[in-house]
Formats: sequence, structure tokens, C-alpha cells
Amino acid sequence: MALLVHIKTVRDLRGKADRIAKVTFRGLSFYTRVLENCEDEARFDETFRWPVASRVDENEMLEVQVFNYSKVFTNRVIGTFRMVMQKVTEEGQLEVTDTLIDDNNTAIKTSITIDIKYTTMDGTVGVWSDGEFLDIPGDPEGTFQFETDSLLSGHSHGSGSVVSPGRSIHGIPTFRKAGKGVFAAMKLGRNKSSKDDQKKDEPAILDMEDLDRKTMRLDPDSISLASCTAVTTNVSNKRSKPDIKMEPSSGRPVDYQISVTVVEARQLVGLNMDPVVCVEIGDDKKYTSMKESTNCPYYNEYFVFDFHVPPDVMFDKILKLSVIHSKNLLRSGTLVGTFKLDVGTVYSQPEHQFYHKWAMLSDPDDITAGCKGYIKCDVAVVAKGDNIKTPHKANETDDDDLEGNLLLPEGVPSERQWARFYVKIYRAEGLPKMNTNLMANVKKAFIGENRDLVDPYVQVLFAGQRGKTSVQKSSYEPIWNEQIVFTEMFPPLCRRLKVQIRDSDKVNDVAIGTHFIDLRKIANDGDKGFLPTMGPAWVNMYGSTRQYTLMDEHQDLNEGLGEGVSFRARLLISVAVEILDTGSSEIVSSTEVQVEPVSHISESATGKVEEFFLFGSFLEATMIDRKIGDKPISFEVTIGNYGNQIDGVSKTSAAKKKRREGAGESEEDQSELIQQNSSEDESDDDGDLVSVSSTPPMKPVITDRNYFHLPYFEKKPCIYIKSWWQDQRRRLYNSNIMDKIADKLEEGLNDVQEIIKTEKAYPERRLRGVLEELNTGCNRFVSLANKDQNQAGRTRLDRERLKSCMREMESMGQQAKLIRFQVKRNTVRDKLKIVQNFLHRLRFLADEPQHSIPDVFVWMMCNNKRIAYARIPSKDILYSIVDEETGKDCGKVKAVFLRLPGKKGFGPAGWTVQAKMELYLWLGLNKQKKDFLSGLPNGFEEIKAPRTGPYLQFLPPISLVYNMKQVFQLRAHMYQARSLFAADSSGLSDPFARVFFSTHSQVTEVLNETLCPTWDQLLVFDDVELFGEAGELRDDPPIIVVEVYDQDTVGKAEFIGRTFAKPITKMCDEHYGPPRFPPQLEYYQIYRGNSTAGDLLAAFELLQIPYDDEEIRRALIAVHSFAVPQIKIGQGGRADLPPIDGPTDSDRGPILPVPMGIRPVLSRYRIEVLFWGLRDLKRVNLAQVDRPRVDIECAGRGIQSALIQNYKKNPNFSTLVKWFEVDLPENELLHPPLNIRVVDCRAFGRYTLVGSHAVTSLRRFIYSPPDKTQNNWASAARLMNGYMVLTNGGSQSRLSSPHPCILSHPTGDVIVNLDADPSVRKMDTVVKLDATSDAVVKVDVNEDEKEEKKKKKKKKKGEVEEEDETDESMLDWWSKYFASIETMMEILKAQEAALAEADEREDQEIAAEATDMKADDLPVKGSKWKDKSRDKNRKKKSHHAGDGTDKRPSKPKVDELLVYNKELETEFDKFEDWLHTFNLYRGKAGDDDEAALDDDRIVGRFKGSMCMYKLPLSEEITREAGFDPNMGMFQSIPHNDPINVLVRIYVVRATDLHPADINGKADPYIVIKLGKSELKDKENYISKQLNPVFGKAFDIQATFPMESMLTVSVYDWDLVGTDDLIGETKIDLENRYYSKHRATCGIAANYSVHGYNVWRDPMKPSQILSKLCKEGKLDGPHYGPGGRVKVANRIFMGPTEIEDENGLKRQTDEHLALTVLKHWEEIPRVGCKFVPEHVETRPLLHPEKPGIEQGRIEMWVDMFPMDMPAPGPAIDISPRKPKSFELRVIIWNTDDVILEDDAFMTGEKMSDIYVRGWLKGQQEDKQDTDVHYHSLTGEGNFNWRFVFPFDYLMAEEKIVISKKESMFSWDETEYKIPARLTLQVWDADHFSADDFLGAIELDLNRFPRGAKTAKQCSIGMIQNEAELPCISIFKQKRVKGWWPFVARDENDEMELTGKVEAELHLMSAEEAEKSPVGLGRNEPDPLEKPNRPDTSLMWFMNPLRSIRYFIWHNYRWLILKALGLLLLLLLVGLFLYSFPGYLVKKMLGA
Repeated sequence: MALLVHIKTVRDLRGKADRIAKVTFRGLSFYTRVLENCEDEARFDETFRWPVASRVDENEMLEVQVFNYSKVFTNRVIGTFRMVMQKVTEEGQLEVTDTLIDDNNTAIKTSITIDIKYTTMDGTVGVWSDGEFLDIPGDPEGTFQFETDSLLSGHSHGSGSVVSPGRSIHGIPTFRKAGKGVFAAMKLGRNKSSKDDQKKDEPAILDMEDLDRKTMRLDPDSISLASCTAVTTNVSNKRSKPDIKMEPSSGRPVDYQISVTVVEARQLVGLNMDPVVCVEIGDDKKYTSMKESTNCPYYNEYFVFDFHVPPDVMFDKILKLSVIHSKNLLRSGTLVGTFKLDVGTVYSQPEHQFYHKWAMLSDPDDITAGCKGYIKCDVAVVAKGDNIKTPHKANETDDDDLEGNLLLPEGVPSERQWARFYVKIYRAEGLPKMNTNLMANVKKAFIGENRDLVDPYVQVLFAGQRGKTSVQKSSYEPIWNEQIVFTEMFPPLCRRLKVQIRDSDKVNDVAIGTHFIDLRKIANDGDKGFLPTMGPAWVNMYGSTRQYTLMDEHQDLNEGLGEGVSFRARLLISVAVEILDTGSSEIVSSTEVQVEPVSHISESATGKVEEFFLFGSFLEATMIDRKIGDKPISFEVTIGNYGNQIDGVSKTSAAKKKRREGAGESEEDQSELIQQNSSEDESDDDGDLVSVSSTPPMKPVITDRNYFHLPYFEKKPCIYIKSWWQDQRRRLYNSNIMDKIADKLEEGLNDVQEIIKTEKAYPERRLRGVLEELNTGCNRFVSLANKDQNQAGRTRLDRERLKSCMREMESMGQQAKLIRFQVKRNTVRDKLKIVQNFLHRLRFLADEPQHSIPDVFVWMMCNNKRIAYARIPSKDILYSIVDEETGKDCGKVKAVFLRLPGKKGFGPAGWTVQAKMELYLWLGLNKQKKDFLSGLPNGFEEIKAPRTGPYLQFLPPISLVYNMKQVFQLRAHMYQARSLFAADSSGLSDPFARVFFSTHSQVTEVLNETLCPTWDQLLVFDDVELFGEAGELRDDPPIIVVEVYDQDTVGKAEFIGRTFAKPITKMCDEHYGPPRFPPQLEYYQIYRGNSTAGDLLAAFELLQIPYDDEEIRRALIAVHSFAVPQIKIGQGGRADLPPIDGPTDSDRGPILPVPMGIRPVLSRYRIEVLFWGLRDLKRVNLAQVDRPRVDIECAGRGIQSALIQNYKKNPNFSTLVKWFEVDLPENELLHPPLNIRVVDCRAFGRYTLVGSHAVTSLRRFIYSPPDKTQNNWASAARLMNGYMVLTNGGSQSRLSSPHPCILSHPTGDVIVNLDADPSVRKMDTVVKLDATSDAVVKVDVNEDEKEEKKKKKKKKKGEVEEEDETDESMLDWWSKYFASIETMMEILKAQEAALAEADEREDQEIAAEATDMKADDLPVKGSKWKDKSRDKNRKKKSHHAGDGTDKRPSKPKVDELLVYNKELETEFDKFEDWLHTFNLYRGKAGDDDEAALDDDRIVGRFKGSMCMYKLPLSEEITREAGFDPNMGMFQSIPHNDPINVLVRIYVVRATDLHPADINGKADPYIVIKLGKSELKDKENYISKQLNPVFGKAFDIQATFPMESMLTVSVYDWDLVGTDDLIGETKIDLENRYYSKHRATCGIAANYSVHGYNVWRDPMKPSQILSKLCKEGKLDGPHYGPGGRVKVANRIFMGPTEIEDENGLKRQTDEHLALTVLKHWEEIPRVGCKFVPEHVETRPLLHPEKPGIEQGRIEMWVDMFPMDMPAPGPAIDISPRKPKSFELRVIIWNTDDVILEDDAFMTGEKMSDIYVRGWLKGQQEDKQDTDVHYHSLTGEGNFNWRFVFPFDYLMAEEKIVISKKESMFSWDETEYKIPARLTLQVWDADHFSADDFLGAIELDLNRFPRGAKTAKQCSIGMIQNEAELPCISIFKQKRVKGWWPFVARDENDEMELTGKVEAELHLMSAEEAEKSPVGLGRNEPDPLEKPNRPDTSLMWFMNPLRSIRYFIWHNYRWLILKALGLLLLLLLVGLFLYSFPGYLVKKMLGA
């Protein structure tokens, strides 16, 4: 898009003068040339062009001003012409002649004629060809004749654009080229906000290019804050932002832990199998135990795999689950089926885990077979520092919905199909040598010919399988034309294909290069998506440098780890996928990898080969590391192998290739590569140029102690390279457009976050602006990407990707538009999250999977060795005529930091800069090359290579000479830094900062022993020379690098971190004053490698030093002699600069402080410090700390605590509160940190530093006086409706409490009324939870509930009657625990439902607004609509709830506690309500990125607090009654004298422990440490259990403060050797004890004096309440009649009766008091939430594996002070003992059993039937009936009794068995297995193994009722189990009926194989003892013998009988039919016999 304006003439001018015109559009102006001495007509005839990024709006203006030009004075305006662009946008071309208007807007005679053209990309307006009227008549060379008065001109020959005088400085015009700086105004998606927009909200779009205009136009809040570095702001068009994170992060190894729990398997295919599950990750395999003879084994085994590898390697590992049948020591077993996915897929799941999901098994050898079964498992991947929220492992009632819970990521269909993945490998080019020249010479001697030194083949890895092509011997350009075929499920759960070129070698093959193909990027799973497809396309491979060494230190890079540092090769491949129809017959059923040949591919398939031109100019090389500073240095630029002079070209042995037209197909054809530094260009045959790819060597000059720079000064070396590539620019263009939109979006989001963080006004406006930009950008993309001219080489992926990108971008644009209207003050944060998702989406889309041009590498060379490199993606520097498509660094000066290659760049070596380059790069088609210099700073002259010939002006320059030089002064105001990295062993640093600008550097002073230095220093850099035009330098100065170091007395300073900044520039003709000056201090983030290392508070200004008048006069005279003068600075030059105050304080010497106006405004604050005590101080230099003291310092002022006289005896301070006054900045964000240091006072006045802590933000300690006007009921209003809205987590402590509902009362009291509501309403957003107390007065029962009760009475007939409420005596603490967990699960479900509903509602709102987008009436519409929908939803929901409660058996009422699935500390803000804990650090900080390692540096903790407030303080506070002036703001805190406490620790259980033994299990026991006392529970270890239930209480006495840190550890018991620690958790008891939240003993939900819910606290609720009222100076409690109590001005209601052990009721106030305690947070002034009765879940950690959970422990702690009455005995929480039962199973008969055998003589079918059954496992208790021989009908009669005794846990529905795991086991292991009875029917054989016929498994808790008769019994009873009514043997006790036996046939279908009539009778052990029975048919209570047919005797005993039986039995119908037939025949025979005789008789009448 472009706008062209051609100024023709200006007529009717008055007088005679020099004329000049200025044309302005969108804030960007161009000047015409000066027309000298013209009279009434000025013919300018000049054209100006604006490339336009966003569509020209019809309201925009074009302005032309005509001036009388004066050399010395300012130009005088003659008149102005303004024109609205409406007509132009409609017609595209316009010629206008119009009069000018003067300053008073009156028309004058003078008229102007101009011609305007406007073209858009899509061609909707106007059509133009590039350069249509840009060529200047009569100027054949394209160079323009300079006017004589041009001064300081840049001779830009051959750049092809119009040269015109630019901005003037004191009337000295400088030359400026049109089209320069243009891109600033046309930034991506800029659109002027139209008028109506401004009415709605202030301009939302930030223009980054011009800060002063911005500041004047916008409210200051919307100015972008420097979010990460100041580089992000004020970015103009000439320079690109550098990336501040230096260190490569990808290749570094990290700790990972993968945990897999195999719960069970179901529906395994096969008969009577013994399955084992194998879990395999990479090469590690682990097996479960073997379960015998079952198709649904239950394992519940937990496996842990530990890895220490880079993330890429980890996420590509394949996790494989396989089921193996009958594996044992001798044989490997047969594979049933496998399931595989890669670890990356698990890691990308929410919470990094799959929980309780079913993995579907398939057989890799037979893909037609279908599903082979399911494994239920949990898989979690934890990296260091992740914490995984595991769902609570309570009594899991599994939903057996297999299909709905498959182990698949979101969005993958459950029915996956098999597919073939075809990877076609065509050919490769540009391979490096993989052998030494020596070898080549040896070979040549033997064989006599020269061979290529590489034998390549390609290996492809996918989903754990690998395929290889053939090896092409000795070829740098191998051609394979083969395809590798993988067969895998689709969509695959492995996301990356790894393609690797390898070199085949006798010894070991090595990788040449690796490329990963991400399947998500080459496919789209949407409804308009496409299958993975790619290519044929070239992929570029990068790796280590190309010269061959035997031991390549960067070999990892070739394997694809880390960023490649050099081009290795490129490979032509394509990928396609075909879904298989597994039903067809000709399909190959195995998944083996196949390799097949494919046909050759044509040259043009990958696109037309074009000639590309790369130009680069090195403007500056500074910060060169001093190690290489003494040798000459040159820089080499390469693209692919072009330009690589040392090791680029491997000449192919087939050197017979000719140089083809169109520039040869391969990169290796550059025989003409010039030798290093030959700067003479030699001409080719076709007059074309040869590349110059490296700069001449130059010796560096010293900058300071650490760094050198190259003295380029005004002469800047250039490089240029020609190369030939397939023209696939379109791919890169699309990707560039998206990248730019994303960059803009990211910058906007950073702004919004910064505005929110610093609490500035109006973040929502900025967000709206960001969304508007996004919307414009997306629409722009859609219009740009559509024009895809070049069809050659477009692959299917290109087409599909374009379609899907267009769809995505369009929808994103529309969503942005919608969301923009929803951004309100309160929704900013939510919407911000949504927009961040857009950003991720954009970045994902912008990544182009098919490469085209390889990346550009810049290498620093020294002695022909490669030292350091930078890699620049080619798309970033690619040129396009459309601005948005141009790469972000194309034609811009970019600061590039070179770094060491490969592993050398890890760690400290990677932090030091090897060199900092100011680099200009341009890459484009050779045909477009005329623009290649247009982005350089102006004012240079090109120096060409000396040569003659006709092509001179087309040659690129080999260097540029700048003859325009500006002189500046840089002022760096270094104020302070905070949170620096600790670099010394003391845990502090001695920091100083070094500031680099251009080739200058200066340092601040060193401040000793601090992490928060306040330097307050101004560094002045005088005479900084910068080259280029002044105006550009103003908008776009170079960046400043600030490095912070730690000064060491010995050795060199140690690097702490680095940051970048951009100065604010003032030219000498500008005023030094607001809004831009003086500059504001800003925070810059300091980085050390990839991790942050603090912040720097500073400001930077760059001030131009003006010339003096004498110089100017001389310069003007000199112009006429064509000398180009160097302007020097005269005497008076600096007078114009703002003054610098001299050093103010004498003691700092010559150091200049930061001047007033820049340093912050201070005011007086008082900081009060509460000194409580020190804890856990470690030794210092092997000596113990004995007399510590704490020093507090802030902003140079400070205070010391009292000295602790004997740390061992009492580590608390004697004086609690002290204060000091200090001057701090008004702006809270600029507050300096507060430093806490602990020193140990030794003998002879020596002090040693123990440790220190820096409080970076004092904001949480700022005191704000309470607002008296605030109504006390504000908090009560929250509870107005009796519902409790569920907020985050389970943070409501009153979940199980009755519901307050508040009625207003005339006295001004507030009544809190309690209403118990028995129904649990699920699914509504507001959830009522059941109040479980039966002792609450019911106030009102609403209509729904009455109906529900009626419904409950009408019980459905099908349902079994539930037993009545559970008997109180049956209940124990565990009933309470399990009930609570159930409630917790319900709450979580309800929350999820509520969230889902909220999302749904939001979508509805968006939809509603989409239908009606008028902004003004929008909210009204929206809200009406919303209310309606809400009502509908409510109605719907209440119905659901009703039905739900109705169907559910009502839950027995059990008192509950609260189960937190996290530590109590996170719930109650670490109990730091008034006492804070500060960790003290000493020692060097770890260099690892993660802060997790800081734990090693902690040397103790300081307990205390601060309070800070502005002086003077209002009187009111100090006047309050009982105000103690010594305590300041810390009134009413307890005293810190030592106190004795009884600590009672309850440990419930541990889950998911990390295995500690070889067998993958552990034998855990508990150890508790508190101070010096330690309790070991070693003898009660639990054998081989990773989820042990401990159920123990431990009592320990402690004295606070000496013993306050409680450690609960879980150890693993070992028979020999020491026990190993599994994990531990630490609890700070002191903070809990003193907390206002009353964490000493949790407050129960109900008060009872006996039973399982007995009150634990020695103080009753009423005592607690009166104590609290006394301490808080509250009125009350007053107990009134009718169950009321009044506290302060609240009235609470509640029950008043209590029942004691004997069931007698008596009056009590305890319930009332308890009600108040549970609602204590509503009490005004002193209220806060109390800790309820609870169980907390704490992670177990191991010191050696920081940050990775080793399991979790559930526990709680009670504390009772010893000076109070003693508490009762500990609650019994010992694990429930299983109850003993006996299950008696009588097998009466079988029927329809399939017949297996053939009879010995008769060959007929029969079976010898017997039935086998077991409950616990085949090994333990299998029992068989006797055999019913020779059943010919499948009928068997048994009357046989099985007796199964077992121990059963009712609550968990599991059978408990204890057995030794193997013969070598030391002790028995306890297992819990589901209660399932298995019955099997078998056919007995004498000589061979018995044949299995069928089986049934009955889950004793829920199994289908037996059929009444054998006929009614069908296979449906098993297949439709879910629909049939189920019964539980534990409730029914006795059942009898028929059940089916089933087995799978050959096709894996279930078939009925028999029926069994059985009777199940369950008795408890006591009952069984009373009425014993015998096994089988034995006494006592024997069963009668079955009545079996006689045949059951052996046939040889009575052969005739049995033969009769056989014959009659099998052939009776045949025999009967035969007899009938015989009779018939007899009759007929008789008839025929007697008929003639009879007839004769008849005839003869005889």
C-alpha cells in the first residue's frame, strides 16, 4: 500500500524569493528541493511516496505548506493547502488545483496543483507499478545533481531514491532521502481513532515513535512503562530491540520425575491369562507383579522414574504401557497389547498429569484386531519447581465409564484409527566433510580416485520406532528417493518426528544434522482441518561448525540439542498421512517400519530458484572480550554455505557439473569464492559480482579493563553475498506479519500489566487499545496474505496453512473486537488472560514448519578460528515492498550480542558478552536490491571496490564513510539497584555498575556489603561521537548497556547481571523542560543468563552539544568550495546544556550526585520494628552464634535491636519495639529496600555477619489508619442471603456449618440466624451445603424441600430399602474423615460446575452482544438478557438438584471436619498476621536458574515485623484507651517470654511415597523431631506400602521459643544398613501458636461431650469466647433467652440443648458460643477467620532433590499451653481394623456349558465339568467342586459348598490380605483388593491340562441379581450391567440365582459359555462360628449328593448300558424317525402285497 503525491506547480506567488514546499501526511513530512529566485510560478515537479500500513481513512488529512526559504533565518510560510482524503480513497487517483490559505484561514490568490495516487494491497483502490513516477526526468544514472548550498551531504549514489533537503539545524539543511523513516508513521495496524471513538474513551492506541507528542496527547497514565527494559519503549524505525536474555536455555539438563500408578486393567483379550503390566520410559522398564487367571487384574502399584536430561530429550521420550501374558523367569511371555504416548503430551496437560484415566491397548502386530483391553493409570511428570495438585486419594468410588475417561489429551477423539505415516526422503545438499584429508589421501593412493568424504543415510524416529534409508557412499549431494513408512494410531500421541542425517562409519555412526517436525504444526484438527502433510520442502539443518575434528566438542548440537551454530546441510523431504481402513483384506497388519523406493521429484517442485542478495554493514563492534583483544579480528557472515570461507564448500567429486544458467542448483558451485579479505572484486563471465563475506582484520583497541572495541570510527566495513534459493518468501512474509502483530500485542500486554502492577489509572483503556490494534492487525493479515502470486513450489501444506491461518486470524480479530466492548474496570484481569492466550496462539501460528532460506550466521574470527557467533533468522531480515511483510530487523540497525557456541555458552561463560555489534542487514531478491541501503543512518558516502567497467553503479559498497558526525553528552543517572544476586560468601555483594555507550565506558563507585546499593551518582560521558543524521539519532539513539559487577579484593570483578536502556535524546534546538525532561527514573530488570538478578533504578539522557556561531559562518563559506567541513565544538559549545550541580557532600569527593528533579521527592516516614526473636541460626566459621543482634537499615538510616545475651537459653529479644525516622520517596514504587542483618558479637568487640535479608517491597508494612466512617455492617452485608457463594478452593471455613441469614433489627443490632438445610444442592453456582448437625433449630423449610420429602417417601420399588441411619456407636473418627472427603469432592465438583456455568454465561453474553453491537445501549441489553438466562438456568438447576437428591440414598448425618488438600499455611497466609518470618541468607547464590537452591543458603530466620507510616500521625490513634506508647503500632501483642506447650501431632496417612527399595516399594515409618526431642516409631513400620495409613497420635513437650520448628519425616525401614529418609515436612509451630487465627486447636463444627466428635480443646467454647471478648475489648458475650447471644453489636442464634452419654438433655450455652466462634470474622475490628477442625495435606520433600515432591502426608497438630488445664486423651485415629466375614457359596447346578471333548469311542461331544472359585486370588484360596463326568448336555449337578473367610474394610470396600511377597521376604505385606468373587467353569482332562470354558466375576458390592431360572439367564446380565439393578451382598446377606459364564471367542467377542446356579451367603465371623458348615458336602450341615445320570460311571464298567445311553441319548429322534418310517414302509408293503389279491376278490365279487 502506498500513497504517492506529485507536487507540480505553485502559481501566483508574490515577489521574488527562494521557495520550498513541505508535504505532511500522518505526521511524516517531506521537503521539496529549494527553487532559487523564482517569481510568480514555482515548478517543483517532485514526487513523494508514503508506504502505508493501515488503510487510509477518509477523514485523514494531507497537508502541503509553501515557504519562502531563508538560509539563515527560519522559513516564512506563504500558505497552506489541506485536503481530506475521502475522494482519494474512493477513486485512487486525483489531480487537484486549489488556492492556499494563510494563517488566519483566509484564502489567498496563490494556487497549487498536485497529483495524488493511492493504492491498496488488494487492488481495491488504484493500481500502480513500483517506481511509476519515481524516475526523475533527465537523470539517467539515478543520481541527483546536488544543489550547491547543500552542506554535510551524504553522497548516496545509486540508491535510486529522491534526495531532498531534510530538517534544518540553525538553518543548515542536511540531506535526507524520501522514504526514510517513513515506516515509523506507518507502523503495523496504526489507525487514527475516529471521532466517535474519542467520545467513548480516550485514544487507546500508543504511537511508539514520538514520545513528546504522545505525552501531550494522552493522559500520562497510558504511557508505556518500561516493563522489562526501557528498550521496549520509544522504538523507532531504524533500530531493533536486542534480546536481553543471553544464555541458551534449551540444552541444559533439568531434573524430572515421572510417576506412574497402574491401578488395574479391564477387558483384557485372552482366555484365563496371567497378566503383568510393563511400564517403559525410554530404556527404563519396570514390571508390576503377576496376577493369575484373570482378565481384570487389580494392581494399584506405583512406579517412579528419575531423569536428569534437557527438556527436549525428556519430552521426546516415549512412555509405553504394555500388558504381557504369563511372563516368568524362563520365558518372556506374549504381548497382549500396548499403549504409547510421549512425555511431552503428559507435561502439556493441566497440572502435568493424567489422573485415573483408561489407556486403550492395541496390538502392534495386528492392527486389524481392535481394542485389546484397558489399563487404568495415573501418569504425572514433575519438573523441578512444579507442584502437582493430586486429587484427594480417598475412598475412590470409581466411575467405571471407560470410554468417557480414556487416557487421551483434550480434543483427541476416543476412537483412534490406524494410519500410515509416509516420510519421503529425496536428496540432500551441502553436507560437510566427515573425515580428515589425511584419510582421503590414503584412499586416493590406494584406489586412485578422489572420493567425497561422507557416507550419508537418513534415520527417522517416530513414536519409539526408527526407520533408515540406504547409505549413499561418498557423496556430498546424496540422492535417496526413498520413503519410510510408519504405522501408528491417529492422531498419534507423540508430537515430534525426528529426522537425522547420519554418516555411516565403520566404528560408530555420527549425526550430521537433526531436524524435528512438530506434527501439530503441519496438521489442523479443527472441523475444517487437514491431516499432517508437508513438503516436498527443503529443511535446513544446523549443528556444530563444519570443520571435521575427530572429537567434536559440539556433537550434541548435531543431535538437535541446543541451538545450532552453523549450517550443516539441507534435506528435501515430504510427509503425508493416510488413514487406514482396517476392515479391508489386503492390508498389512504389522506395524513394522517399511522402506520403499519413490519416484524422482522434479526440480521446480520446491519452487523457482531465485538469486538473493544479502548486504550487511558493521557500524560498531564493542565489548569484545579481553581474552581475544590482542589479535586482529574479522567478522564473517554466512547464509547456508555461501560466504563460508574456511569450511563451507566441500567440492563434490562429481565436479563435472557446469555452472548452470539460473545460478546452479546447489550451493557447492562456488569455485569463485574469494580468499579471505581480498577486497578486489573479480568479475564473472556475466559481469555479475562475487561475494565479499568477511570484513578486513583489524586490531581491537582497549575500552576498559574487561572489554575492547574495534576502531571503525567513520569508516564502516560492509559485506555482501549472492546466493541462490528456491523462492518461498511468501511463507516468511506471512509469518512476519503475524510476528509483528504478536510483538505489538505483547508490548501492549506488558504495558497493561505494568499499569496494573504500579496501580496507575485506566488499565482498561490501554487494554481496549491493544485489542483494537489486534483487530486491525488481524484484518490486515487477512487482506495481505490472500494475494499469493507465486504458485510455483506451493505445497499442500502451504495452501491449507494459509486457509487455516486466515480463518484463525479472522476469528481472532472478531473476538478481539467483541472483548474490547467487555473490558471494564473490574474485568481487566480476566480479559488479560484471554488476550494472553491470543498471544500464544499467534506465536504458534507464526512459526513456519517448512523452511526456505537458511538462517544467517555472523562469526567473529581470530587467527582463522571461529570464536563467537550470532544466529539471525533469515525471515527477520527479509525485505518486501509491503512494510508489514518485511522482517523486523530488515534494513535496521540491530544490536547483536555474540556468544560462545554450544556447551561453552552455558553458565558463567555464557553471561559474558563476547562482542556487541551494531549491525545492519538486508536480505532480498537481487532484483529488488535498489533499496538495500535505505535503512542506514544517513550521511555516508559509499566506497566501492576499485575496478572499472560498465557495471560500477550496481556494485555494493565494501565500506561506508560517514562524514556527518554529531557530538553528544550522555548523562547516566545511576540511582540505586535492588535485590541483586549474592556474589560473596557472606551472602552479600560489593556491587558497582559499569555503563557502556558506543565505545565509551564508565563505572560507579563500589558500595561494600549490600544487595541494594544506592549509588546516587551521575556519570557524564563527554564528546560521544555518533555518526548519522541528527534527526535520526534523536528518535533512535543506540542502546546503553549497564553491567553490574561484584568487586573482589583479589582477582577480577565477578559478573552479577546486565540490562539495556535507551536514553532520551535532546537536540540542541529543543527546550530542556517538561514533558520529556528531566527524565524520570525507571526500573530496568537485570538479567544474569536467563534468570533475573535484580532491578536497576536509573535514568539516561543524551544531550546534543551545539556548534558555535563562528563555526557555522565558516562552514557556510566553505560550502562553495565543495570542501566538506568537519564541524568542531567551539568554546561556548557547552553553555547551552542544562547545568550540573557540583558535588554536594564533601565526603564523597568528586562524585556527582543525581540532580534534583530527577531524584525522587522525599518525605518523612517513621519505621517501627518489632523484634521478636532469632531462630535456627547455623554456625559461622565453625563457631556457634552466641550473642546475636539484628541491625535494620533503610535509606542510610537504621536501628539496632537489643543484644540477645545467650542465644541457646533464650533466642528472643528483651526489647520488643524500636523505631527510627527516615526520608523516603513519596512514590511507593521507588522505596528503597530495607536490609535486615544479623551480627554475632564476639569477644574483644569483634562482629561477624551471620546472615542478611533484604525486604524488597515495604508496601505490605505500610500502616493505613482505620476509616471511622465505614459502617460496621459492611462485612455483614456479604452474608445477607443465606447462601454461601463458593469462592476459591475450600477456603470457606464454614463449609459444613449452618447458614447464617441476617435480619435487620430496630436496635441497630444485626441478627445472624441459623437455618439448617438438610438437602445438599449440587450444581448451582450458589451451593447450599448440608448442615450436619441435628441440634439446630429449623427456621423455615422452603417449598422445594417439602416436595422432595414427599418424593423420598414414594421410594421406587426397584430400589433396595436402605438401612436406617447409622448407629451412633458404629461411627468413629474415620467415618468423619471419609464423610468430609466426600463433601470435599462434592464441593470441588460443584465449583467446577459453577466455573463451567460462568464460562457458559460469558459466552452467552458475548453472543448477545454480537447480535447487538451498539455501544451505548449495550450494557442494558446485556444485563436484561443475562437475568433471563440466569432464571432459566436456576430453574433447570433446581430440578436437577431435586432429582439428584431423590435418587441418592440419603447420607447418614455425620459430623465433619475440613480436609485441606494443601498446607494450612497457604490457606491462612503463612500465619503471618502480625509476626513475620524473614529468612537470613549467607553464601554465594547458586548459579542455577531456579531459586529452589536458595534453601542451602538459609542460615537462620528472624522473626519480627515492621510498621511504617508518614509523619505526623493523627492524634486519634494515640489517644485510644490503653494505648501503650512503648509498643507503638504493635498494641495487644503477647509477650515473648519462654512458654511450655504440649504439642500433639496426629499423622493420618501418607500417599504416593517415593519408592526407597529395589522392589519399587518402601517400608515407611514416622519420625518426629522438635528441638532436641525425637520420637521414632520404627517398630511400627508398615511393610511394602507406598500409601501407608499410620493413624497415630504423638505427644511431645516443647518450650517456645527454643523449640519451635517441628519436623515430621517419613523414613524407610531397612533390615540391614541405615534407614533412608523418604521425605520430610517442617512446620513452624510458633507462628501458629501466636496467630490470631487460633491455630492451636481447630474449632469443631459441633460441640459434643462424648462419642467420636468429642470436644478436644481443654477450654469450652464459652470460655474461649469470653476470653476473646476480654482481649479484644468487646462488649459481651450476653446470652439471652430463646437461643440468642450478643457479641459487640451482633446477635447470633443457635440451639441450647446438649445430650450427655446417658442420653439426658440439659441446657448449655456452648452451641451458641461455638456459633459465634465459627463466624468470628464478621465481628467488627477484631474479627478474623479461625482455623476449623481439619486435616492438612503437606508435601514431603527431600533435601537432596529440592523442589520435587516425594509424597504427601495428611496430618494435623494441636497445641495446649502447659499452664492451662490439661487436655483430654488424644483422639483415637488408629486405622480401622478390618471386620472378619465368611462368604459361603453353594454351587447347585450348571447348565448349557459348552462341550469341549469328543467321546473316546463314539466321537460325540461331551464335557467333564467342574467349577472353581476364589475371592482373594487364585494362589490363596481357590476351591474346586468335584467333577461331573461326561455331561452330554452341558448340565452339571454339584451341590457343593465353597467357604471363603476374609477380612473386609467396610469404609473402603476392600478386602485386606497379608502375605509374604516371596519366600525371601522378611515379613508379611498387607494388600487391599476389591471384593470380587470369581467363578470359573472348567473341563477336566486326564492327561493334558484342563480346558478353561468360561468365567464370571461378581463385585460383591454391586452385582446383578441372579435370574430365577436358567432360561432367563443371558449374557445381557453381564454386558448391560450398568442398566440392571445391582445388589450388595453386604446388605442382602443371602442371594440365590442363575448367572452366566462368558469367555471371548476368536474374534474377541463375548460369548455365553454356560450358566451356573449358585447361592451366596455372607456371615460375620461371630455368626459363622455359631453355625459352622463343612466344605464341599462334608459335615457339619452337609449338602445332599447330586442326582447325576448313571453315565457318569466309566463306560467300561457297564458297556451295554452306556452304549444304550449314548445311542438312545444322541440318536433318539433318528431312531424314532427310523421306526416311524419302517412302520410306514411296512404298511405300504403290506398294502402292495395284499392289494392285488383283494382287488381280484372285489372284482370277482368273491
